[in-house]
Amino acid sequence: MAKEIFLLNISGQDKPGLTSALTAVLAQYNAKVLDIGQANIHDTLSLGMMFEVKSKKKSAAVLKDLLFKAYELGINCKFTPISLEDYEDWVNQQGKNRYIVTILGEKLKAEQISRVTEIISEKNLNIDAIKRLTGRLSLVKKDDYPRASIQLSIRGRIDNKAEFTEKFMQISQELDVDIAFQEDNIFRRNRRLVCFDMDSTLIQTEVIDELAELAGVGEQVKAITEAAMQGEIDFNESFKRRMKLLEGLSEDVLQNVAVNLPITKGARRLIDTLKNYGFKTAILSGGFTYFGHYLQKELGIDYVYANQLEIKNGALTGNYLGEIVNGEKKAEYLKLIAEKEGIDISQTIAVGDGANDLPMLNLAGLGIAFHAKPKVKDNAQSSISSIGLDGVLYLLGYHDRHIDLIE
Repeated sequence: MAKEIFLLNISGQDKPGLTSALTAVLAQYNAKVLDIGQANIHDTLSLGMMFEVKSKKKSAAVLKDLLFKAYELGINCKFTPISLEDYEDWVNQQGKNRYIVTILGEKLKAEQISRVTEIISEKNLNIDAIKRLTGRLSLVKKDDYPRASIQLSIRGRIDNKAEFTEKFMQISQELDVDIAFQEDNIFRRNRRLVCFDMDSTLIQTEVIDELAELAGVGEQVKAITEAAMQGEIDFNESFKRRMKLLEGLSEDVLQNVAVNLPITKGARRLIDTLKNYGFKTAILSGGFTYFGHYLQKELGIDYVYANQLEIKNGALTGNYLGEIVNGEKKAEYLKLIAEKEGIDISQTIAVGDGANDLPMLNLAGLGIAFHAKPKVKDNAQSSISSIGLDGVLYLLGYHDRHIDLIE
């Protein structure tokens, strides 16, 4: 028996019962729905259905009835015949070479989206879907924390991923927007562990610099810290030199610094959401356990690995206890936690800003450079520089409505 395939495109004012009415017509002719998709922008509907009918005699009748029903509903409809060859070619493309491109910024402009989609087009990739992840923006009320994100699902073959991401990075720098590129695989949809650097990532300060100011050696320590974060000097050596400069600082100072730590914008929103969706979280820091444990209680973090200060007679000795938590150690701890929790390394995320974060950023399934130094951004898989730490949620594909449910 001859079969015919049609693509039905509907557009017009959205209203309740529209999909039900159209599929009821198809049901009368025992039509098989092969694909269906819908988008709604400002109460304007775009609905697509691909369906199969078993004979030409039936196809003429079903098209006629669908046109009449569309007229009744006050919507526009268009039919496109699809050959069996084209349909099978489309079927054979499913599941192959799929990627996600996430665009983040305080506001998204047409130029930013145009440049990103131009790169996608140049590589002969198809955009299968575009989804807005952030809530609707008011043009009247001022938003204290503006943010916008859209997610593009794309399909096709990419021969040179490095060249592809390099072009995105160039757009990011020129147009002040974050662009993340990920493979759309099972691991991307099942992340289970997120590890954070602490200083200048989870908090908006370098604690050792604050302690140095209170000890009267601020300028010396800041210079060493900056050189270490830029990767200009060895982290272990820089850590030892900075510690020696803190010798004699009173223990009482630590508590006052801890309670006044400036937690990064979006951090609470991010971690609350992660906890509610069953993620494990960790602080992996080249800073100090004293402050890491304070944040652990404040935010509900599961694990903390950092450096332990040596304190004697109520003052810092200028020494430390145990091994130095440097970049290599951070990567080791990420792997250790994943193994303990039974999590594949591809299901992990690491977030950091400094050169000593690169080993864990490159080991994790998704490494994110957060408001990071240029060297770190250039070597990380993804970066966020335009909004707060909760931007991580958009890279995971969460929509604001998934987040707002728990706030």
